[in-house]
Amino acid sequence: MTFSISGRCEKTGTFGIAISSSSPAVAARCAHARAGVGIVATQNITDPSLGHKGLDLLASGLDADRALEKLLDGYATAQYRQLVLLDTNGNTAVHSGKHTLGIYATARGRDCAAAGNLLANTDVPARMVEAFETSEGALGDRLIASMLAGLAAGGEAGPVHSAGLLMVRNVSWPIADLRVDWAEEDPIGQLAALWELYEPQLEDYVTRALKPDAAPSYGVPGDE
Repeated sequence: MTFSISGRCEKTGTFGIAISSSSPAVAARCAHARAGVGIVATQNITDPSLGHKGLDLLASGLDADRALEKLLDGYATAQYRQLVLLDTNGNTAVHSGKHTLGIYATARGRDCAAAGNLLANTDVPARMVEAFETSEGALGDRLIASMLAGLAAGGEAGPVHSAGLLMVRNVSWPIADLRVDWAEEDPIGQLAALWELYEPQLEDYVTRALKPDAAPSYGVPGDE
């Protein structure tokens, strides 16, 4: 009931994950990222604690494969989980337990990996990776393009109702944490529109945090 793309911008070191599901508020449970560390997507029958634990393992210096191995070592319910890890060198690791729901698949590419369950077909993650690798622009643009490609390839077997985009960079907070927690129709399209609105202001919000005396005007009534 979920499909996602995790990606890294080689030029800027920005990490990002975009995700969608038939369940509400998918990004709140499944999308985990840490600046200078990497990404953990924990989906299917979700255990959010794997996100924090996986990021801690990546932060300790383990690469994606070794971190995934340690994360699942002795973990009793591993066969119910689907995971994607992405490290600072662009290495990826994926896991789909035997109890992953419905049609499921994963795909890995350069600086990216996609995974999904309860899919319309097994080609969806591969089409997402292809779109990420061939698209241009900012990382957020590439992640959104990947999600739209996944949707065009069939997406989930049923309708999706939530979507999210999480990105981290060289500050201690997410530079983007955009969510459509419930929509009767087209949450990915709504997320794309939200990103289009937010992207031109992203750097302004970073500047306001780091150098408020140099921040641009807020563009609201009364602001000069």
